[in-house]
Amino acid sequence: MLIVMKSDATESDIRRVEEIIEKLGYRPHTMPGAARTAIGVTGNPGAIDPTHFENLPGVADAIRVTKQYKLISKDLRPEKSVIKVGNATIGGNELAIIAGPCAVETVEQVFSAAEAVAKSGAKFFRGGAFKPRTSPYAFQGKGEDGLKILAEVRNQFGLNIVTEAMDERGVDLVEKYGDCIQIGARNMQNFSLLKYVGQTRKPVLLKRGLSATLDEFLLAAEYIMAEGNYDVILCERGIRTFGTHARNTMDLSVVPAVQKLTHLPIIVDPSHGTGRNYMVNPLARAGVAVGADGLIIEVHPCPEEALCDGAQALTLEQYSELYTQVNAIYEILAKEEMAIALA
Repeated sequence: MLIVMKSDATESDIRRVEEIIEKLGYRPHTMPGAARTAIGVTGNPGAIDPTHFENLPGVADAIRVTKQYKLISKDLRPEKSVIKVGNATIGGNELAIIAGPCAVETVEQVFSAAEAVAKSGAKFFRGGAFKPRTSPYAFQGKGEDGLKILAEVRNQFGLNIVTEAMDERGVDLVEKYGDCIQIGARNMQNFSLLKYVGQTRKPVLLKRGLSATLDEFLLAAEYIMAEGNYDVILCERGIRTFGTHARNTMDLSVVPAVQKLTHLPIIVDPSHGTGRNYMVNPLARAGVAVGADGLIIEVHPCPEEALCDGAQALTLEQYSELYTQVNAIYEILAKEEMAIALA
């Protein structure tokens, strides 16, 4: 059920609808918009009688929602969501670049990368303190010590920290030290973790699973939002196919597909999407051209010495070149969209 409020509905009108939803034993999800406020209802096992709401003050319409996902849908929020992460946003009028090393290794390594990222003009820094690795003998990350280094990056360079949590304890720690909680591809359908992170009030960067369909991807986001955290950013990071020329197959078609169905912003990760240093820049440019709201890029001062995913990391010089190119593409597209809007 979706309750659409009138443009002149008051706060008390909205609260009255929320109270009735709660009395029925369900959960209201209020989404203020530019032209209207919509209230989604979850927790109902079947259809809700719309007459509960139709005659209430401030209510324009009560609509039955038949889609599996309710809160991420454009039916609930027609305009695009802009997610605030620290002192910056993702999904607004600026290309979001999230850059940094795959893993936090040393203070020197992280600060060297952070200096280059800050100098470029980017506002977000990535780095893994917890690393899910295929082999139990591979470098697993520095844990809380790594998060403390990332927090110092924010203090010294003004960058907003995006970093992965693998379990509930990790979520608590990232919430303490970081600005955005990343849920990695391997945990996209870890539903208990999705529910837990949905109860936090930090933005969540949700990566698409290695073999996830679009519906599975969107329903994972719905899990988070159903718990009350509406600040979700989607991330395409490549899927497994029969191809062997790249680590994964970058599915750029998912960007316009997501944008057709949901109000959530979507970024792309050409580093994990290809696993090949020489492919990152071309796929980053393509991601921006197809309409992505941002990029997540692995950058390392010495990729050949990286403890994790060095083959896909850009050098500081390569990152600087990428930043210039993708922003040039983004500016051209923004000018074209503005011209179309004014025509």
